[in-house]
Amino acid sequence: MDAALADATDLAAARAGDGAAFDRLVAPLRRELHAHCYRMLGSVHDADDALQDALLRAWRGIGRFEGRSALRSWLYTVATRTCLDLADARGRRALPMDLGPAAPEPVLDDAPAEVAWLTPYPDTALAVEERESVELAFVAALQHLPGNQRAALLLFEVLGFSAAEIATTMGTSTASVNSALQRARRIVAERVPPVSQARTLAELDDARLRAVVTGYATALEQGDADRLVALLTEDVTWSMPPLPGWYAGHAAVDAFTRAVPLGACGTWRTVVTSANGQPALALYLNGPAVAQGPDDRSYRAWSITVLTLRGDRIAELTSFLGPEPFTTAGLPLVLG
Repeated sequence: MDAALADATDLAAARAGDGAAFDRLVAPLRRELHAHCYRMLGSVHDADDALQDALLRAWRGIGRFEGRSALRSWLYTVATRTCLDLADARGRRALPMDLGPAAPEPVLDDAPAEVAWLTPYPDTALAVEERESVELAFVAALQHLPGNQRAALLLFEVLGFSAAEIATTMGTSTASVNSALQRARRIVAERVPPVSQARTLAELDDARLRAVVTGYATALEQGDADRLVALLTEDVTWSMPPLPGWYAGHAAVDAFTRAVPLGACGTWRTVVTSANGQPALALYLNGPAVAQGPDDRSYRAWSITVLTLRGDRIAELTSFLGPEPFTTAGLPLVLG
């Protein structure tokens, strides 16, 4: 049986109430639907909830699906509407630089802020060509858009829907969609660098990229501040959600590096990974903040630090603190 006939058979069975047939239909689309929900909501946890709810809505409504559009388009319609409902209920996700100006000097006792924070996206399941659409700067910029503009931009620019199809999805007019797209593009263009990380990484050969990532990891593990800051651009930023404080500029980041991660924290071990289509490091700490006794020599999960590069220098460090980013990325919480 060829794939098209199998899908048609499963669709008929699903519409008749066969749950296993429905699962077979949606299984190939789960990964891309989950990425869409993440782009819409800026949170892996919210994307999990949205996808689960969307597929439940789709299962309940599959009997009414008449096949006038492709099943994939219909599922994206259901998922988008679900995300819009969830975004209204939970609000937009933020990064520390959305809250206020950079800290003028290192802060040693910064307290977590009660904010709905943007979270990193483990991208190992995504195809290479899909990773650009989950880059941190792009997803963060999307959070500054009203829900309808966010949905329109993603459906048009990322997924290739026409304005007319988006109008049907969102229950509005084509003219309204085109207007939303125009406003959304302007806001995103103001917040997203002109050169994507996908392009930056493509222009770096593997050896140069490896030198940057392993150079940062080695400098952190060896406590070599000079080597670490030499890898940074002059206008580098470093943020650490859920801590509200962040640092901007080579001098400020240099001072913070020497005072906190290489001063007050302890010692580090690193694991090279990736997130949001960008190189990243899983940072494990052995120090007073995580030790579970005076003889504890374990290194415990501290942050997933996503690196944003400009050329062969690091222009942004975004350190997502806590165990949750490790869990969603399938990384251990403790290194012996």
